[in-house]
Amino acid sequence: MQKWFEDNKIMMLLSAFVFIGGYFFLRLAYHMTDNMPFTQEIVLIILGTLATILITALLLNKQTTVELAKEQSIKFIELKTETYQNLINTIEEMVLHKDISAEDLIRLKFHTHRLAIFASPAVLREYEHFLNIFNEMIAKDRHVSLEDEDVLAEALAKLTVYIRADLVGELDAESGHSAQEIREQIIANAK
Repeated sequence: MQKWFEDNKIMMLLSAFVFIGGYFFLRLAYHMTDNMPFTQEIVLIILGTLATILITALLLNKQTTVELAKEQSIKFIELKTETYQNLINTIEEMVLHKDISAEDLIRLKFHTHRLAIFASPAVLREYEHFLNIFNEMIAKDRHVSLEDEDVLAEALAKLTVYIRADLVGELDAESGHSAQEIREQIIANAK
């Protein structure tokens, strides 16, 4: 029954019933009230009011569904943004600290799980690439050198390109800038 209300089938059936029933009722009422013209107008007002109420209920129900979907979408984007910001903050702390602890490595592993929930497949692939670079350059000696900083900055810039596309890719497409232009600018800023 709940599914019927969500799909607005009940409202559509009631509207059809009112219109069809109203038609037959009007025919009957017109024949019965030929001598009283005001009665015909009252019947028309009542049927019009019922039809208006049903149509308004149908529209409000649909509007509520759309608003709930919009609200969920906004919450999801907020969660994604927060997750991405936390990841970048964690990487920043690690690079600034220079010495990587076991906790830092565990923190990166947990970010992998957070990203698995929210991130797009492209972000996940690029994050895996970032982790590979991180493990090759830093995880072994657990120290961030100047050379490591440059390599990590470039890898993080590439990751940021995919994060940006995941969060605001549609807006970038509307802005008139190509994805390649944005990518080149982000990578150039990291150098």
